[in-house]
Amino acid sequence: MGAPVLAETQMLDWLAASQPGMERLLSRLVDIDSPSGHDEGLNLVADELAAFLEQNGVDVRRIPSGSGTPLLQAMTGTRVAGMPVLLMGHMDTVFPRGTVARRSYHPKSGRLYGPGVADMKAGLVMNAFVLAGFARFGEGWPIEGLFTVDEEVASSISRPFIQDAARRAAIVLNAEPGRANGNVVIERKGGLFLRIGVAGKPAHSGVDFEGGASAVSELAHKIVALEKLTDIAQGITVNVGLISGGQSVNTVAPNAEGGLDVRYARNAQRDCLIAQLQGIVDSTTTPGTSSTLEVMGEFQPMVPDAGARRLFATYRDAAASLGIKVDAEATGGCSDAGFTASLGIPTLCGVGPVGGGAHTEDEYVERDSLVTRAQALALTISRHRPTQPEEVAAADQSSLPDQW
Repeated sequence: MGAPVLAETQMLDWLAASQPGMERLLSRLVDIDSPSGHDEGLNLVADELAAFLEQNGVDVRRIPSGSGTPLLQAMTGTRVAGMPVLLMGHMDTVFPRGTVARRSYHPKSGRLYGPGVADMKAGLVMNAFVLAGFARFGEGWPIEGLFTVDEEVASSISRPFIQDAARRAAIVLNAEPGRANGNVVIERKGGLFLRIGVAGKPAHSGVDFEGGASAVSELAHKIVALEKLTDIAQGITVNVGLISGGQSVNTVAPNAEGGLDVRYARNAQRDCLIAQLQGIVDSTTTPGTSSTLEVMGEFQPMVPDAGARRLFATYRDAAASLGIKVDAEATGGCSDAGFTASLGIPTLCGVGPVGGGAHTEDEYVERDSLVTRAQALALTISRHRPTQPEEVAAADQSSLPDQW
């Protein structure tokens, strides 16, 4: 079989006519509470996506994950040899059960609102419609869609499946929301999410103060030392965002705990940071206390290489052919795109519909961007040639700002 082809005009026209269908599917997804770990809600989201995809000729299967929620895999062009394009998106949100009952999906003044509408149920809808479009108009085009279950809690379940899919892929396009200004994302920081536990010795703070060892005091010393690791110039930030501990106001604290967020710019920085963190945790300022460090979750950084720059250039030109100006930008936020970029697979993130206010009650998606971002994604898939080894060194570096 020859190279896959896309009937571009038919695809663009079909996507343009699909705005009502996109909104209907989006409303159903948003009106399902699907916080990370809520198996019932996540399975309902997967059911809606699977039903739509199967009705539109896309092959779908559930991938057991070892949790109560399987991942959803969708495939087009499976008879064609070659590396597929990987479209990614996560089905979980940050909003707890009961949120939809208080504030459900609703349109207002050219925007669509609701819990998780931007991050990232609109991206799921976009990916589903692009997959359906290629099943109709992209004869022989191999595309894999992967719908994951725990990105909002650092993808400990989904990460190995993401990496396996990426190793099969020519390029990766992650449907996190487009920036509010319409840009896509080409660079993200890595993130470590850690727990520090401190054990002390309780004592009555008035009767036997010297017999105690304060875990709270020890944690306070560690916080000061930890935050000195912040190095803005090197892209490293350390934030102790949660603290708890103690038994009562008149008891020397027997325990304390801190939640730590560490961001870094390059993979090479990680091991040194871990060693520095461990050194601070292992050192003791308050005699009689002991401390532990536990990694609760982790994202790898998304660092743009020549292949990613070429992929962005294709996306930028595809958007321009639709009359849309798009730039690329960096962000301190993390996403699953870091797992694929760190494998050396050309990756672009933030290609989902344009939105803002993620993780807040004001979260929104620009209504018209459902179609335009789907069209830009489809054209990018059609027009991007996988990078050949000899092309990497000669890739055009001029299409991005100097910071990249």
